[in-house]
Amino acid sequence: MGSTGLTAQALGKKDINRVRELLYQSVLMGVFIGLLLILFKEPILELAMLLMSPSAEIEPWARLYFEARIMSAPAVLAGFALMGWFFGIQYSKGPLWILLVINIANMVLDYYAVYYLDMASDGVAWATVWSHYIGVTFAIVLAINKLRSMSGAVPWLSLVKWRAYVELVQVNRYLFVRTVLLLIATSFFTAQSAQQSDSVLAANAVLLTFVLIIANALDGFAFAVEALCGEAKGANNESQFKKIVSLSCIWAIITAIGLTIVFWVFGNAIISLLTSVPSVKEEAALYLPWLILLPLLGVWSFMLDGIFIGVTAVKEMQNTMIMSVLLVFFPLWYVTQALENHGLWLSFCCLFIARGLTLYWCYRKALASGAWFKKTFP
Repeated sequence: MGSTGLTAQALGKKDINRVRELLYQSVLMGVFIGLLLILFKEPILELAMLLMSPSAEIEPWARLYFEARIMSAPAVLAGFALMGWFFGIQYSKGPLWILLVINIANMVLDYYAVYYLDMASDGVAWATVWSHYIGVTFAIVLAINKLRSMSGAVPWLSLVKWRAYVELVQVNRYLFVRTVLLLIATSFFTAQSAQQSDSVLAANAVLLTFVLIIANALDGFAFAVEALCGEAKGANNESQFKKIVSLSCIWAIITAIGLTIVFWVFGNAIISLLTSVPSVKEEAALYLPWLILLPLLGVWSFMLDGIFIGVTAVKEMQNTMIMSVLLVFFPLWYVTQALENHGLWLSFCCLFIARGLTLYWCYRKALASGAWFKKTFP
C-alpha cells in the first residue's frame, strides 16, 4: 500500500512515467512476497498456532482453513498494490468495483462449497482463494484501461534492476513493520480471547466485525487523504494540503459520531445478525459499550495514517506504532488482567488512542519544522 503515497506524489509532479513504473513495481513486489509466504507456510502456521493456542476442537479447523487460504497470498498482495495505485491516481471507483467483485464471488462460492459440495472451513477458504484471483484479474483489466490513457510504455529496465525498487522498498519496509505490529496486537487479542473461553472467543470475533465496519468507514477518508495530500506534497502546495486535512477530518468526525449513534441504538440488533447462538449474543452484549466508543477514540489514528502515508512519512508511522504496541497495549493488558475481557478491550481501545496522539505530535512537529514542504520565494 506504500504505492499510494508515492503514486500521488508522482501525479502531483506530473511525472507520468513514474506513475506507470510504480504500478508495475508494486504488483511484482506483491506477487513475490505472496510466493514467499506460500514457501514458508509451515513455519508461519506453527508460529500462529503457538501464539493463538486454540482449543483442541478449533485447531484442526484452523489448520485446514490456513492450508487453503495461504494460497491466495500472491493475489491478495498484488490486489492491495493495484488498489493502492488506484487510490494514488484518485480512481477510487476502481477499488470499490474490485471489492464488490471479490465479495460477491466469495459469497457465491462460499454457498456453493458449503451447501453443494458439503465442505467445511476448507471450502470457505478455497472460495476466498478463488474470489481473490477473480478480483485481481478484474483489477488488472481496470489497470490496463487506465494505462491506455497515460503516455509512455512499459519501463522494462526499472523492473529488472533492483536499485529501481529502493524507494518503494524503503517506504514499504516501514509500513511492513508497522502492519506486522498491528497484526501482532490483533493476533494477541484473539489469542487472549481464546485463552478465556470459546464463548469469549466467539463473542470477540463478532465484535471485531464492528471494528471492520469502523475501519472500512473511516479508511474511506484516510484513502482520500492519502491521494490528495500526496498530490499536494508532490506539487509542493502546503495551503492545499492543510485545506484537504481540515475538510477530511471534519467529515471523518461526523462519520465517527454517526457510527457511535448507530452502534448505540442498533448494536444488539447487529450482533443478532452476526450470530444466532444465545450465549454468544449475551457475551457480546456485555462488551458492546467498548465498540460504541471506538469510532470516536480511533478516528484520529485512521486519519493521521492517511496523512502520513500520503506524504510517505512512514518511518514515523513505524516508530509511533512501536511505542503504542510495546509501551501502551501490552503493559495496559498486563496490569488489567483481573478485568479479563474488559481489560483486553480497554487495552485495544487505548492502542488506537496512543496511535492517534503520537502521530498527531509528529504531525505538528513536521508542519512546524517545514519538513514536508519546501519554502518558495517570489
